[in-house]
Amino acid sequence: MDKISDPFRDKRKQDGILECVFQGESVPMILRHEDVRKAAKDWKTFSSNAPFRVPIPSEEDVRTMRQLPVETDPPDHTDYRKIVEPFFQRAKDPGVIAQVETLLDGFLNQALAHDSIEVVREFALPIQSHALTYLLNVAESEAAVWIGWGIHVFRDGDSKGASLEEYLHAQFDRATANPGDDFFSALSKATFRGRPLTREEMMGFANLTFAGGRDTVIHSISSVLGYFGRHPEALEFLRQDPSRIVHACEEFFRVTTPLTHIGRVCPVETNVHGVTVKPAGRVSLCWASANLDEAAFDAPDEVRLDRKPNPHLAFGFGAHLCIGAAHARLILRTLLQKCVQHVGGINVLEARERVENEQRYQRVVGYESLRVKFKGL
Repeated sequence: MDKISDPFRDKRKQDGILECVFQGESVPMILRHEDVRKAAKDWKTFSSNAPFRVPIPSEEDVRTMRQLPVETDPPDHTDYRKIVEPFFQRAKDPGVIAQVETLLDGFLNQALAHDSIEVVREFALPIQSHALTYLLNVAESEAAVWIGWGIHVFRDGDSKGASLEEYLHAQFDRATANPGDDFFSALSKATFRGRPLTREEMMGFANLTFAGGRDTVIHSISSVLGYFGRHPEALEFLRQDPSRIVHACEEFFRVTTPLTHIGRVCPVETNVHGVTVKPAGRVSLCWASANLDEAAFDAPDEVRLDRKPNPHLAFGFGAHLCIGAAHARLILRTLLQKCVQHVGGINVLEARERVENEQRYQRVVGYESLRVKFKGL
């Protein structure tokens, strides 16, 4: 099987840190699995209470509100998260699971009926968008609007998030006037410590919902299908014993890690593995490096679809563990199940990898485009 590209290996082994410059700011990246876990749990030293600066690159230029709950620390984070957690747990509801299964059946049948399909925009993007309507309990027709925003709602196209904010305001106006059982209505009726949410808080929750797990899910889908195209034996391995699918999903999340890293801010001057971070300076928790750490994983550069245990950090760690993890797992698990049932093989016709080109590293994260032909059983 493929050896996984690991641009952080040498620095992780040497001293566990890689100093990078992002948007003119020097940011030390924490690379080792155990160090990343410790930092993720230590929110007093490595704070998320930093509007716009948790993502790397930072997002002052593409949104006007703090994203909730991710850009807060406990205890605020704990109380904010409780407000929306019931919607994100809908990914475990049998009715939502059945909807996602029907969705994947439909898209795979369409793909099998065509000579070829471009996976990123014609397959993964609409699947992510339709599945999100089930999670948020809104009309499935809304997916057409969301598909129009592209792979990354802030960075794909010219809107810089303006279209998203306009859309969200309209949804909250509608929900306030005529509430229902959907995500927007729930936020319009929600309270935080006994008071109604402000419009800015509602927008902060919704902004993250549409921006946070969008490109990551899309790149996970395309990465898996690209892998099956290069490794037909992997699909056969799962077909021989479909119970392997759960572990295979976790391994795919580990080796693809669609979010390379995330930012934290040090409230006071902090020594980060020999690097001095000034007050209000940022550090990076590098999930991608941690997930390939030799100290945590046997043969980390090998894809082992039956790997267990698998303590990967693709969904983060600690209080800020990704709230959409169950949703992402449902989509990928269902994709693997349906491929096992319907797909005999995948031929890669054309592939253009998506590469993060930074000053100190280059990392492949999914595809810019991936054209394949699905073959039936």
